[in-house]
Amino acid sequence: MPRRRELNIRLKPVQLTLCIAFGLWLGAVAIAVSLWLALRLWPEQVQPVAQAVAPALVQPVPAAAPAQPQDAQAQMFERYKDILQQQQEQQAADAAQGNPRNLNNPKCQFWLQQNRTAPTDKSQANVLEFCY
Repeated sequence: MPRRRELNIRLKPVQLTLCIAFGLWLGAVAIAVSLWLALRLWPEQVQPVAQAVAPALVQPVPAAAPAQPQDAQAQMFERYKDILQQQQEQQAADAAQGNPRNLNNPKCQFWLQQNRTAPTDKSQANVLEFCY
């Protein structure tokens, strides 16, 4: 039967404490360097996170800034509504062109042609009026 080897472990409290302190220090340095690089490379994406983590390091946002996102959202919503309306009108015009009933309707054909060559609100309204 083979003889088992014994492992002797001797704890040196001073060395253990110094190693743990050194590891914590290295971790803090790594986090600080990572945040510095992130702030330098991606300021727009990291700014909200940096404000939450270290509000004293980041300059405060001016008071007019909260109104800008609302204005931007309102502009985006208006643009969305305009695009949606244009798409609906285009679909209505396409449906009017494909409808066999409208092929024999001279007013419908006239306004379809007007809408194709020079689309205006009036021509689109007349297509919707005469082609259905």
